[in-house]
Amino acid sequence: MQYISTRGDQSPKRFCDILLAGLAPDGGLYLPEHYPQVTAATLDVWRSLPYNELAFEVLSLYVDDIPSADLKALCAKTYTQEVFGTEAIVPLTKLKDGFYIEGLSNGPTLAFKDMAMQLLGNLFEYELARRGETLNILGATSGDTGSAAEYAMRGKSGVRVFMTSPHDRMSPFQQAQMFSLLDDNIHNITIDGVFDDCQDIVKAVSSDLSFKTSMRIGTVNSINWARLMAQVVYYFAGYLQATQTSDQRVSFAVPSGNFGNVCAGHVARMMGLPIDKLVVATNENNVFALVCTVCAPALRRLKPPAHLWIFPKPAILSVLYLTLWDAMARLPSVCLTTVCAPQAASTSAPSLPLPQPQMTTVLSVVPAPMPTA
Repeated sequence: MQYISTRGDQSPKRFCDILLAGLAPDGGLYLPEHYPQVTAATLDVWRSLPYNELAFEVLSLYVDDIPSADLKALCAKTYTQEVFGTEAIVPLTKLKDGFYIEGLSNGPTLAFKDMAMQLLGNLFEYELARRGETLNILGATSGDTGSAAEYAMRGKSGVRVFMTSPHDRMSPFQQAQMFSLLDDNIHNITIDGVFDDCQDIVKAVSSDLSFKTSMRIGTVNSINWARLMAQVVYYFAGYLQATQTSDQRVSFAVPSGNFGNVCAGHVARMMGLPIDKLVVATNENNVFALVCTVCAPALRRLKPPAHLWIFPKPAILSVLYLTLWDAMARLPSVCLTTVCAPQAASTSAPSLPLPQPQMTTVLSVVPAPMPTA
């Protein structure tokens, strides 16, 4: 599998290279040249697999420069009952017929981001040891990304974490999670500003190729494909638990800020997982809602010039996580739902005309029959 940049650099890279690199030299995201296809027959085989073995099967479709035995061992080391508190790793709780909640918050920091970060920590340590190198992780967080990354990287050989966060703008619980860690390789940096200011620092450093290379800087935010790839697994796991046969379809409703989580669901659907709808549930953190309601109608009238649309205002969304124009074309099957009335807009938020949100209740997995046509 080869990876290329969303901003036009077509120089192919292998997985382990992009794992350590983060952003591409031209500032784009690294994405696979194609999405491997998964058939119904393959899904049938995967139904009996425990989560760590399912993760190995999915990851193997994207990772071919780590020996299979090593990748399988890394998955087995990552997804354990001791780490996630349950043998199922992402257990499915039935609310009523056809409605389920998929539990993604059983990891060390009680955030869904543990699902990917725990794997990244082991992948970083493995690949750095194999190369005899070190890596400085520079990240930005408003809470759950930072704590999940730090708990995944703490004590890991060859890795140091420098995590930026907005001063006094995180919950006391998340501050306690991060700032109480005393590991020598964990460093917390508070910024006088908002999360976008922290993210701007990370993107500026990542765009300075010479500095990034000389300082051995990597990332753990959603700009790293490895994190998104790891999140794809739990969409397969949720589907396989919620269905009895591989001709059934499901819909996923996902709380979303910048679309990083549900983008993994989009990738899973592009791979052939029978997903009917992806319901994007948002609140006052409505960056993606702004893109869909304000930008998407104009985008549909334009001819796509590349794999990814880049938006000029970082306050809206500097890089949209949708990976192909096909995703924009299919936006009718990406449903926007607001689950609570928005609070007063931030002073940094753009003033854009949006429809009045509706109150609704959102669940995680909604199995539905296969359409006849």
